[in-house]
Amino acid sequence: MRVPSLSLTGKTALVTGAASGIGRASARLLAAAGARVALLGHTADELEKARDEIISSGAEAIACVADVADADAMEKAVARVRDTWGRLDVVVANAGINGLWAPLEQITPEDWDRTLAINLRGTYLTVRSALPLLKKQGGSVIIVSSVNGTRMFSNTGATAYSVSKAGQVAFARMVALELAPSRVRINTVCPGAISTRIGENTTQRDLEKVRTPVEFPEGQIPLTEGEPGASSQVAELILFLAGDASAHITGTEVFIDGGQSLLQG
Repeated sequence: MRVPSLSLTGKTALVTGAASGIGRASARLLAAAGARVALLGHTADELEKARDEIISSGAEAIACVADVADADAMEKAVARVRDTWGRLDVVVANAGINGLWAPLEQITPEDWDRTLAINLRGTYLTVRSALPLLKKQGGSVIIVSSVNGTRMFSNTGATAYSVSKAGQVAFARMVALELAPSRVRINTVCPGAISTRIGENTTQRDLEKVRTPVEFPEGQIPLTEGEPGASSQVAELILFLAGDASAHITGTEVFIDGGQSLLQG
């Protein structure tokens, strides 16, 4: 019986939102598995630190500064991957923000558009830009969504964020079927509470006015007695979906939340 390998030797990966959190952990793990990794983000200093960390481990990496919501910038970033390595096998569409969590009447069109632009338009542009390279030999796309908007709806006020995350799941299912004949797989991971820095781009306002008062048991993550998950755990799931061990999986979302969404859904 053949034991599937998690090795990505000879393959090339693009990771968005790679300067910190899940993106950075994923880039490191994909590189450790043998992939050449293009790290994409909008903060040059942190992105270059993450790149240098991978290079110092003996792997190949480049840093691409780009806004995932900018079509021209994403085309140029993927062109750089093509010019550097000539192929692209794995795409991790991870870039995202929480944006404004507030009562609906306080969410302005500008707030709404910013969240949807980065989270949903950014996912679309990332995948669309990568398709010409992915279709050459087939590949795997992993979209980082959330339990919010997919299996958990108790975070009242997170409307724009949750809509963007639900949209990512619908996008992945639609495109998975379309691209299957090209041997391009697309799956979605839906993390719950994970220790990252996404809180730095979150604004919460007057949520107590709209949230239904509910008292959960102490520790909202049953599997870990309330402790949040780690970025490295999400990265391990992404590595599985990137490689041959998941060769027959596409159009599927995987929840990684320690049971949180089952309790709080």
